[in-house]
Amino acid sequence: MPATFRTSVRVLAGQGFLVIGVVCDDDPDGIVGFSVNRDAGLQSEDHVRIVLGPFLDGRSGYVFAVNPRGARYDSVVNPGGDSENADWDGIWEAAAVRTSEGWSTEIRIPIRTLSFRPGLHQWHFNVQRRIQRLLETDRWASPARQYRVTQTSRSGLLTDLPEFALGRGLDVRPGVIVGGGLPAPGAPLDGRFRPSLDITQRLGANVTASFTANTDFAETEVDTRQTNLTRFPLLFPEKRTFFLEGLDIFQFGPLVNRDVIPFFSRRVGLVGGREVPLLGGAKVNGRVANTNFGGLVVATDERPDVGAPRATMAVARVKQNLWRESYVGVLATAGDPLGRSGSWLVGTDFTYATSSFLGDKNLTVAAWGLVTKRNGLHGDTASYAFKIDYPNDQWDARLWYKRIGRDFDPSLGFVPRRGAQIWNPSLTNRTRLLRGPIQEMSYGFNPYIGTDLSGRWDTYDAQIHLLNWRFRSGDRVQVMLVPAGDRPASPFEISRGVVVSPGPYQWVRRSVGATTAQKRRFSTSLTWSTGSFYDGELDQYEWGWVWNPRPLLTVELTSERNRARLARGRFTEQLLGARLRVNVSPDLSVTSYAQYDTDSESVGVNTRLRWTFLPIADLFVVYNHNVRSLANRWQLDSNQLLVKLQYTWRR
Repeated sequence: MPATFRTSVRVLAGQGFLVIGVVCDDDPDGIVGFSVNRDAGLQSEDHVRIVLGPFLDGRSGYVFAVNPRGARYDSVVNPGGDSENADWDGIWEAAAVRTSEGWSTEIRIPIRTLSFRPGLHQWHFNVQRRIQRLLETDRWASPARQYRVTQTSRSGLLTDLPEFALGRGLDVRPGVIVGGGLPAPGAPLDGRFRPSLDITQRLGANVTASFTANTDFAETEVDTRQTNLTRFPLLFPEKRTFFLEGLDIFQFGPLVNRDVIPFFSRRVGLVGGREVPLLGGAKVNGRVANTNFGGLVVATDERPDVGAPRATMAVARVKQNLWRESYVGVLATAGDPLGRSGSWLVGTDFTYATSSFLGDKNLTVAAWGLVTKRNGLHGDTASYAFKIDYPNDQWDARLWYKRIGRDFDPSLGFVPRRGAQIWNPSLTNRTRLLRGPIQEMSYGFNPYIGTDLSGRWDTYDAQIHLLNWRFRSGDRVQVMLVPAGDRPASPFEISRGVVVSPGPYQWVRRSVGATTAQKRRFSTSLTWSTGSFYDGELDQYEWGWVWNPRPLLTVELTSERNRARLARGRFTEQLLGARLRVNVSPDLSVTSYAQYDTDSESVGVNTRLRWTFLPIADLFVVYNHNVRSLANRWQLDSNQLLVKLQYTWRR
């Protein structure tokens, strides 16, 4: 349909900058804009989203978004355009202002923030605007629901671009961390002074070389605690800048793949959840013609208390673009964070993708294979998979198959289970109504079935969506039925003191959830699920609450409660989280995040100030405070105050 309000976009291009201006006509009393802080998601409020494809390859790109209060969000497009990685941060500026006729924004992007193919005078370009109170999305190019704005193969063109100048292409970012604290109860004060250095050299417009020394987690937010009622490990995302640069090139296979990640950068610098000093690293990544490539070498220092010796690790990746949206690639890794010798992995992946199947539909067919070796590791050390995906708006269908060898244990990878075959068929239908209170109804099923290598079932989880309605107000209700099963071969502790015995278990659970529209200053979500679980019963409650009383302040509360009654015992697990954001401006914010869980019986508070006092300079002040219940008393477990200053010198 035609957009409700007019949106005007203009672009100025000089040798060193792109300046994009967007004027959004609107009713000023109806504008929805809460966030002010950097990297706010912005999905639940008005915003404009700019997509640039500087390689004109239909597979890669950058996203820049701004809301009516000037909050900035940026990301890189993941291969194929299905999604984006919001952990990437670039150097750019933006401002926004409300007017009597709506709102407008100006975005200024230094050319050196982007990698691009030299010699091009036109890039892929798209603009998307969200009007939240109307649940309306307006898009300039390819405004069809089955396409995402990040699919640069469906973007328009930004033409008549000049020859850009990069200067020497050298970025030097020195930094320093000072601080200290108490690492454990009764321990002496541990002081810290740690300089760091990041150097980036552009080897032309399309290739970047990077070097880092003393990279750490100081500037990153603390991981969100998760409850785990399975016998498999949880996955936590990468947040360090050095590893995020060029991450789309290093990605192996389709993105929706958490059963096998052959290169998982959090294996570098973390052992058993404890930080290991990263002495230095070097990386090169880029795109030349139709070839994407990346190489990484990292050295870590020893840390005897977690069993980590000095180690050197390396990764190499090459991807060759095929046809309009497809590719074939090779990945190799070497080294081991625990110092085990002879460790390597090699694999190849192929993805055929098209957004023109049956004329205007998306279709992806993908396959990959991997093999790994290490001294003392023998037997079935291979893994392979294939996927057929039809990700479209009205019908979304998928079939995944993965086989993971019994001895497949990559030193730099993430593999939660081995000796398994995994099937994941999925089918979803969405129906939209032009009139009435209900805007969208969706139904479907998403079974996840794991078997051993002989084909005997090991686990299954079949989510059946009986009802998923979104109302025209933006509120949503869901009803789901979940048949599930597990066949543990050995006992495992599901909660402290409660052990699940070996044997086959099958159960059925029911779930009801409701979410209020996020266009309001106050929004909440509640999910309740109940039913059998292993050899007993389990009730689960999940609750979330967001309040935006003023642009200066955001309050978020989350809660999860699991109450189980099993044959071997009862347990109750509680996880609470509270986040307070004070958003002075898009460049100055303070976030305090407190978490408590009954498993560790500890409270952790992470308070983080970020001040981007120049587009090229940041100040971080981070304070961590942890208390634990010991002998029925709350006692200090650890604390730490860190101050980090970094400045980018560009030539």
